[in-house]
Amino acid sequence: MRRTLVIPTALLLSALALTGCAAGSDSTSYDSGGVAPMPATDTLTQEGGSSDSQSTVDRSVITTGWVTVTVTDPLDAAAEAVRITESVGGRIDARNEYAPRGGDKGSATLTLRIPSDDLTSVLDKLKALGDVQEVSLSATDVTMETQDLDARITSMRASIDRLTALMATATDTDSLIALETAISDRQAQLESMEAQQRYLADQVSMSTVTLNLVTEQVVPDPEPVTFVDGLVAGWHAFVAFFSGLLVVLGVLVPWLVLAGIITAVVIVIIKRRKPKVTPPVE
Repeated sequence: MRRTLVIPTALLLSALALTGCAAGSDSTSYDSGGVAPMPATDTLTQEGGSSDSQSTVDRSVITTGWVTVTVTDPLDAAAEAVRITESVGGRIDARNEYAPRGGDKGSATLTLRIPSDDLTSVLDKLKALGDVQEVSLSATDVTMETQDLDARITSMRASIDRLTALMATATDTDSLIALETAISDRQAQLESMEAQQRYLADQVSMSTVTLNLVTEQVVPDPEPVTFVDGLVAGWHAFVAFFSGLLVVLGVLVPWLVLAGIITAVVIVIIKRRKPKVTPPVE
């Protein structure tokens, strides 16, 4: 009976030692909320060889940026930007619209997720919405992170497969418990790395662009500071007053004519109904 228990235990110890090596290589600081920082350029050159060999590898690049465009109607321009983005299979992650304030005609801000292959053509269409004020794009190369993450996921899956196969041959309870614990721990690590892999793939395949749609600021006339400025301002006010007065008179003239006609008719009727007074005879 002792011999039967010794063999699985030895197998268990050797398997855990092998999978422990794989788990040790997975101790790099990858958590579910971010990506490990990219190594320095010198380190990449030493470890990856010459730059020519690195250029043959498909690069994984995350592109982000923002575009500011002055438009006539921000709401109409925002609707057109949504149409342009969705026409190439993109999506809108955020959309904020603001009412007119401070002398402008309102504004809109959209966070666009655009397929990386269509980024250039979409940007050209977005810039055609109005007058471009600012365009800024930045690219982050995550090729090393992606390759390292893929290798670690492959290693972790192989480790889980080995432990699963070993658990099928275990005969004592202690070995089964130890194997199940090890598999559960590695499965959690694998799911975390797969989530990071999906996040990186989404960031690489879909570029993120923040689009700001604004209108021209209406600048009020400056206050007069000299006699000439005051004279000009007074003349403009004088003209504006009489222009407004003429508009009011134009509105009132038809009513005044109607009121005059009615008044004349009433006076005529009153005069006709008034009895004639005979002067007394002396």
